[in-house]
Amino acid sequence: MNWGNKLILVFIVFGGMISYMVYRCMETPVNLVSEQYYKDELAYQTVIDGTRQANALSGKLALTQEAGEVVRLTLPDEMRGRAAEGAIFFYCPSDVSRDRRIPLNVNAMGEQVIGKGVVPGGHYTVKVSWQAAGVNYFVEQPFVMP
Repeated sequence: MNWGNKLILVFIVFGGMISYMVYRCMETPVNLVSEQYYKDELAYQTVIDGTRQANALSGKLALTQEAGEVVRLTLPDEMRGRAAEGAIFFYCPSDVSRDRRIPLNVNAMGEQVIGKGVVPGGHYTVKVSWQAAGVNYFVEQPFVMP
């Protein structure tokens, strides 16, 4: 085999490898954080203001797992007895199909119980946004659901 045939063989192998890599890249799923990321970015100032308001509260939002069956969300003490409305978003960075959005429905003590079957196990970033007395609040924290 002379050098010309070897050169052609190298080009064919190289082209095959590049074609295979392009095929593999096209088959890999790409999950965005949000389908409407531009709209979300324009409204991000509300998240900044809500975080500032939540940090100004004397207590912190607590998200605990109890008895392996339920997750208990407790709003800070200032929220007791106040009407609060909002949403709890369980964001799974590794799999968009595991994301869950649950409406915030707290009792008079500022607590909400979420059944374990509602959210599958895994690593989550929990984003809680609520409004009480005309003020927006936002808290984001990591959470592991076994």
